[in-house]
Amino acid sequence: MRWLWTALALLLGRGRRRPEAPAAVERRRIVPRQEPSRGAETVVLALLLLATAAAAGFIVVFVLDRLPAQTQLLGLSLGLAFAFLSAAFVVTSRRLVPVEQVSEPYSEAEHPVEQEEVLQLVEESSERMTRRRLLKVAATGAGATLGAALVVPVASLGPVAHPAVLRRSPWRRGLRLMDSKGRPLRAVDVDEKGFYTAFPEGASHDELGSPLVVVRVEPSRLDLPAGRDPAEWAPDGIVAYSKICTHAGCAVSLYRAPLYEPTSARPALVCPCHYSTFDPATGAGVLFGPAGRPLPQLPLVVGRDGALRAGGDFSEPVGPSWWGVRFR
Repeated sequence: MRWLWTALALLLGRGRRRPEAPAAVERRRIVPRQEPSRGAETVVLALLLLATAAAAGFIVVFVLDRLPAQTQLLGLSLGLAFAFLSAAFVVTSRRLVPVEQVSEPYSEAEHPVEQEEVLQLVEESSERMTRRRLLKVAATGAGATLGAALVVPVASLGPVAHPAVLRRSPWRRGLRLMDSKGRPLRAVDVDEKGFYTAFPEGASHDELGSPLVVVRVEPSRLDLPAGRDPAEWAPDGIVAYSKICTHAGCAVSLYRAPLYEPTSARPALVCPCHYSTFDPATGAGVLFGPAGRPLPQLPLVVGRDGALRAGGDFSEPVGPSWWGVRFR
């Protein structure tokens, strides 16, 4: 580690040069005089600039978050940043720092004379560098960008660069509801005790706001929240809700259909992970479980061809119930 600390001391330098000794007194050199190496300085500058560019590339790839091979690019850029920085230190220690072999006993006590010799050692060693200020700026830039590259992943704890992603939905008015095989879901195909999963036409199934649960409820049981006209939100008793549970983002994949009406519990959508239970007749209000708010509802339209189409976007953002903290 000695060469690393020496290289850092030489690159960063001291705040001010020590006053020159009187001309009459010639100070004995500690470090043998060696010729400067501008070629080595150029190599160090190039390596520091490459380290800066690689660290900046890591930040760009992380922020964009939509490039192919995202993980590989992150690893490559960060690895190159450390590799270039390490190479700059190696070249500095081998070509810019004077090399000498010293053998002496280690002193137990500190003495001002020895401290002065250490300062003289650093000062004389830096004489070989002709562009110390430029090297200092390059080293500072490489260190700053690499430090930023190490701090940027903290943004993974929440959406910082793209906060709107939590509100984004692929649903638009007129989009047909498609089943998992890409076939349009028609109103006549939705049975009263059936449970259907649908996706927006032409959109990826992997998006958070894509999957829907579609069920049919007896129109006489509908009691939707204020402002939701059953003709626009539940045509013929058909309702559609986000399949993403508002508790922890699991999939709502069970439908409780009563087998014997007089004694059975009313129909409900159930998330099997933590058993949050929602009433499809009341706007997916929470009946049981840890969910903090109802499932977002999608307005529906029955097209002329009988296919179910979206009447707009969800009633509120899709996702876990921490959204409820903002809306209530």
